[in-house]
Amino acid sequence: MTDYSFAYGDASVTISLDERQVLDVVRGNRIPPVTDIAEALRSSLDHPIDSAPLSQLVRPGKRIALIVSDMTRFWMRQDRVVPHLISYLNRCGARDGDITILIACGTHEGGDEQELRKLVTDGIYDRIRVVNHDCEADDLVSIGTTAHGTAVEINRIAAEADLVIALGAATYHVMAGYGGGRKSIVPGISSLSTIRHNHAFALDPQHFRSNPLIGNGVTRGNPLNEDMCEAAALLPNLFVINLVMNADMQLSSIFSGHYLTSWQRACRAVDEAMRVPVPQRADVIVASCGGFPKDMSLYQGTKTIDNIEFALKPGGTLIIVMEARDGGGPAEYFDWIGPLVDGSFEEKLRSSFTIPGYIFLLNCEQAQRYRILMLTGVAPEVLAPMGIRAFSDPDALLAAADLAGKSIYVIPNGSAVMPYVEGES
Repeated sequence: MTDYSFAYGDASVTISLDERQVLDVVRGNRIPPVTDIAEALRSSLDHPIDSAPLSQLVRPGKRIALIVSDMTRFWMRQDRVVPHLISYLNRCGARDGDITILIACGTHEGGDEQELRKLVTDGIYDRIRVVNHDCEADDLVSIGTTAHGTAVEINRIAAEADLVIALGAATYHVMAGYGGGRKSIVPGISSLSTIRHNHAFALDPQHFRSNPLIGNGVTRGNPLNEDMCEAAALLPNLFVINLVMNADMQLSSIFSGHYLTSWQRACRAVDEAMRVPVPQRADVIVASCGGFPKDMSLYQGTKTIDNIEFALKPGGTLIIVMEARDGGGPAEYFDWIGPLVDGSFEEKLRSSFTIPGYIFLLNCEQAQRYRILMLTGVAPEVLAPMGIRAFSDPDALLAAADLAGKSIYVIPNGSAVMPYVEGES
């Protein structure tokens, strides 16, 4: 038996497996981290993709809206980038009072002062105005309608700014293909109705299931992604900064410039870092989400399943290590158990689409495709209606898993790796 360590919240847990059954320990590709963030950022801003250098776009006295992701994306560690970015803007002539940092909360509730200080650092918080976006604010501004019929309403601060800078990170996303880039606008700083209309493309219009046109790494023909891109194009003064992490969740590259082409380059870098070939599908995968904040809730942590399921046989066993200190996450996530049980799920989700509702549907679909056992702080009775078995004790979980004679992949950080079998479409 060999001990394997898996991140669990801020700590770790050890699971012992028979080494003879383990096909491989799947990690991302070796991509070196950035050693000088200030220099890497400056180079990216001075030599952007399909855009004038940021220094030429900044004008003294003009209003700048800097969009930064909220705490659910803190794994990108924007706190290590924001101070250098503000210094760059200051050198270009932008005064502190001309800059507003807008937190792209999407439908999430904005953080308190302590959280905002963590996101941007104390030094920046004490100098620069920091504002949480509210998707239900009464002063949101319409900037147009996409070809997909989405009426785009965004935060007034960004709508009225002379220059909008969106700082985000590209990574895999089960609905949009990849995160980052245009996602800072929709859903980041958009209205609830805009977000719901866009995200409703996640559903198959003909059947009550996930739209087969969406998925991790899927952008071409993905209506949700295309709609997001069209929405971002409605902001002509948008400059995007895309961070890319390696498999160890260290900053490995920065691509800045045009809202679409700089982001597309970042997406290719994500593939280079995280798309890993495996020889076959396994009977079992044992994986961690990568610890906090990746496993802060079921809502966030189940994104790991979206990444790694391509290496698991149909009907296989998926063991997920996920603390989920915030339980399901958004309060409305588990509320969909009621409609699931009484048969009104499809009617209610289509008429009042919510992102947590869709993720709940996706998780139920995954629990039908695989046997999912979860080492977590969530109570078993909460997960049982979804078809997921919860355990607080690793030995009890392994006993229930019955791994004898089964092939296994170990994936220490499932949030940062996408295994695939070569030759499979």
